[in-house]
Amino acid sequence: MIILIGAEKGGSGKSTIATNVAVHLAKQAVDLVLVDTDAQATSARFVERRDDTQAQPSIPCVQKTGDVSSTLRDLSRRYQVVIIDAGGRDSREMRSAMAVADLMLIPTKASQADLETLPKVNDLVSLARGLNPELKTTVVLSGAPTNPSIREVQDARELFSQFDQLTLADTTICERKVYRDALLAGRGVVELGNSQARAEIQLLSQEFFELDLA
Repeated sequence: MIILIGAEKGGSGKSTIATNVAVHLAKQAVDLVLVDTDAQATSARFVERRDDTQAQPSIPCVQKTGDVSSTLRDLSRRYQVVIIDAGGRDSREMRSAMAVADLMLIPTKASQADLETLPKVNDLVSLARGLNPELKTTVVLSGAPTNPSIREVQDARELFSQFDQLTLADTTICERKVYRDALLAGRGVVELGNSQARAEIQLLSQEFFELDLA
């Protein structure tokens, strides 16, 4: 299974979701590899910090740029799950990954600046499905406010009827300091003490596996 985590805008939570899902699945004894195609190398540096502290389980990580499709196909024959952290822009890396991925998770903040990128993402998915008609795409609202009186998430959900190529995940990832702490420590939130963040990652993982097997 090849899972691409990519977006049209930086700062949307791609690396946060990629690293946390990787740790959660690794702790469930899933044989996986994390592929970092982003020049910023956030996920690769996360794995380096994890290795430095000898945290277990270890997470294999590959860095690759350019056309990554053949690399991803090869890795998918060697691992149960391949998780790709793509750069926050329309890139050769993201397009070539879309051509071979089974599932694309698109982290998006519930802000106007982020939501304005979705029409282009919708068009990119339409093009990718010309090469990869089985590609499933799910937008994940991330960095959402925890204050229930703020309507950003509800307003964002109401916009999705406009996009014929995108579905919206049931799980929302909220803005929590523990996600930043975990990234800097080379840990997943499932290994730390915040039960709300841990539940978000567990629910998201369960949801996309259900989507893939549907």
